[in-house]
Amino acid sequence: MPDNVLAFMIALGMALILTPAVIALARRTGALDAPDARKVHARPIPRIGGVGIYAAFMASILIQLTFIDLPPEFMTSLIGLIAGSTIIVFIGLVDDYCDLPARLKLLGQIIAAAVLVIGFDVRIDVITDPLGDYIYLEYLAIPATIFWVVGLTNTVNLIDGLDGLAAGVSSIAALTILLVALEEGIPFVAMVTAALAGAAMGFLYYNFNPARIFMGDTGSMFLGFMLAGVSVVGAVKSAATIALIVPILALGLPILDTAFAIVRRARNHRPIFKPDKGHLHHRLLAHGFTQKQAVLLMYVVSALFGLCALALTSVSIQAAALIIFIVGTAVFLGARKLGILRLDVPQQK
Repeated sequence: MPDNVLAFMIALGMALILTPAVIALARRTGALDAPDARKVHARPIPRIGGVGIYAAFMASILIQLTFIDLPPEFMTSLIGLIAGSTIIVFIGLVDDYCDLPARLKLLGQIIAAAVLVIGFDVRIDVITDPLGDYIYLEYLAIPATIFWVVGLTNTVNLIDGLDGLAAGVSSIAALTILLVALEEGIPFVAMVTAALAGAAMGFLYYNFNPARIFMGDTGSMFLGFMLAGVSVVGAVKSAATIALIVPILALGLPILDTAFAIVRRARNHRPIFKPDKGHLHHRLLAHGFTQKQAVLLMYVVSALFGLCALALTSVSIQAAALIIFIVGTAVFLGARKLGILRLDVPQQK
């Protein structure tokens, strides 16, 4: 069995086995997400599902390491990813139990990213512009990479608002990066994203509407951090001009939802970290979609973003620019139609 398939299957199986135990643990320890005016569930739901995702991923990776020998540079990157993501899981777990202040949680994310970027030298020193010329980041390499990791960590966290949404979107993004890694010949990235997709999809069995458990900040931040970190490794090892555009498109839906949230709150003079009901999934519910319909529609949009990312790896620079322009125009028109930049939310039909 190919390594990537094995990594995926182990993670999938472990998530299916471990998640019921996590549900029981959450109930015993009071890790429950109570409903409020901003949330869409009507009863308390266990919310530390990320523990199961993390454990399933780790089991898959550790089992894989008994069969394969990673080159030293990839082993260093893997240890960095594990170290940083373990810090993220700890922060998320504390937040799921104690509701950490946003600034303290952000500080923890920066520390986790710094461990990966500075401690294990996982960073982007050079990028290419659309014309194929090299741009050396020099002293900006470390802060730019930390910003990238922290930013993507929060995009997945912010989109986790409907049953199965973050797990499904993260699975699609992981599979997209996996396919690009296989095409670019980066087996390490393929193995990690295969395990990540398997863990997220195994959890999704219990998280899809009606959810029996939420991933909580433990899971959403872990998935965002891992997708961000492994995409940095892929970008460093790939000479492709489009290397960093691929993960941006793969996570296009949560990235755009986060960007629109920042603009919306700034325009309405609201604190950036203050939650609201203006996210894309809230807008879809307000326009008459059920939870399942809204989530499935967002899966389709994420898959289309993923297909665009795959297309970019095999077309010319001009064609890539055209694809990005078309996608950007469609997103702008769709956001305008939904009124996603308005703070007010229309009454649910």
